[in-house]
Amino acid sequence: MNERQFLEQVRANDGLRHAVLRMVEVDREACSCVFELVTDLPYTKEDESAALSAARQAVAPPLCASVHIVKLVADEQLVRSKVKSYLASTRAAASACIAAEDIEVVLGDPVRFTLGVDEQERAFFARDERLLPDIERMLAKNFCGRFEGSLVYKKKAPVSVAEEEEELPTGFEQPAVRTFRVENFEAIDALDTPKIATYIADCNFPANSLTICGEIAFVQERTTQKGRRYLRFAVNDTTGTLGFSYFPKKKTEEKIAQLKAGDSIVCTGANELYNGSLGFTARYINRGTLPAGFVAEERKSKPVPAHYARVAPERITDYNQLNLFEQGVLPDDLVQNTFVVFDLETTGLNTSPASGRMDAITEIGAVKIVGGEIRERFSTLVDPERKLDAEIVKLTGITDDMLKGAPKIAEVIPDFYKFCDGCLLVAHNAPFDSKFIRYYGEEEGYMFKHKVYDTVSIAQSFLYLSNYKLNTLADHYGIVFNHHRAADDALATAKIFIEMIKAKKCLPKA
Repeated sequence: MNERQFLEQVRANDGLRHAVLRMVEVDREACSCVFELVTDLPYTKEDESAALSAARQAVAPPLCASVHIVKLVADEQLVRSKVKSYLASTRAAASACIAAEDIEVVLGDPVRFTLGVDEQERAFFARDERLLPDIERMLAKNFCGRFEGSLVYKKKAPVSVAEEEEELPTGFEQPAVRTFRVENFEAIDALDTPKIATYIADCNFPANSLTICGEIAFVQERTTQKGRRYLRFAVNDTTGTLGFSYFPKKKTEEKIAQLKAGDSIVCTGANELYNGSLGFTARYINRGTLPAGFVAEERKSKPVPAHYARVAPERITDYNQLNLFEQGVLPDDLVQNTFVVFDLETTGLNTSPASGRMDAITEIGAVKIVGGEIRERFSTLVDPERKLDAEIVKLTGITDDMLKGAPKIAEVIPDFYKFCDGCLLVAHNAPFDSKFIRYYGEEEGYMFKHKVYDTVSIAQSFLYLSNYKLNTLADHYGIVFNHHRAADDALATAKIFIEMIKAKKCLPKA
């Protein structure tokens, strides 16, 4: 049974004849599937039973179906808040231009809504041909009835940067994307570009129109294979660096050519998916700066998941502690803190999208140290959604066939975030692994702000060895392991970390 057939069966009942399917939520751990329906009519127990029967026909064993029905009549405030929330989560620049009072709603059949835009914003909004149809489709998914939207001209007063966002009703998510107002704007390419810029650290979503602002880290002239000249920029706004291409226009070519490293610019363009990765191409470049004294707003994390969904940790019961704990009392720092020691295998070494396509994680291995003992293991292969290079296969022993059916990083990150909850993190050459975890964590809304200890720097502080590679440290402590597999590397790193903290008597100072 498909969605259309399911809704036809549901709408055969009087109280649900206008019903829409808002969401289907599957909990694999509980083997349950919840269908959330929205209706604008009073419904009976019989209507609810009929909907449950349709849901049960729509799912296959071993899933158990249930139905949650919400009676929701669209009113002006609900529609206005939902439009504002939707813009914030899908079109950051548009959201920054549209306040709640700029959204007018007239109830009827259809429900009509308008977005008020001023002269400077009009051309920017008109270029996004999908904006209004996308909002109409979103509203039809959340409320019963038909919706039609349009743009109207509205003269707006200047908005203060400190002006607070309207508080949204419970159930509506606040935007994860952060923005700031561009200052000292000076036109080069175009006047009608947005004056609201998205944090570069948050530019991880496709967008037809995206604006960033920052200082030029470098600019370089290049030529395409067909001989067309273009410029390659890298811009930093203190939250991150974004590399992008720009093809000069004849009428502004001379002014653009004067831009140099250290200048501050504001760029509007498209952030598009190509071969599985996002790439920004600037359409317009103007001068503009970050607000004076700009301090990046701290990005809030999603809450720790209540349950493991794809990857659950397992207890280590057969691990021989190699007499690690027979040499007197363990240091308080080791006993009183909980540590997650982790290691990754990846498709390559690129840890920054600004330097080209970000490499992907192929394996996460981690162990948890509780009370000074290694107690739990978290281990999974990860589908990188790309083919592996022969050199990586040779180095790690992980093949494309091994990764077939493995969970994607978006499915793994929530479980790993839960595994790390309340822990200090440890890794060998921690800056490398941490950049991957933080990048892919932020992609899914999980901020890995944990303190991280690096076994390389700890070893360098008191051991005098020929080098500080993992296998060299393992040899020093007599630890045998299968190098270049994440789970084995993490376990070896944990043993080394315990030995080093025992020797040093305390954790390194921050």
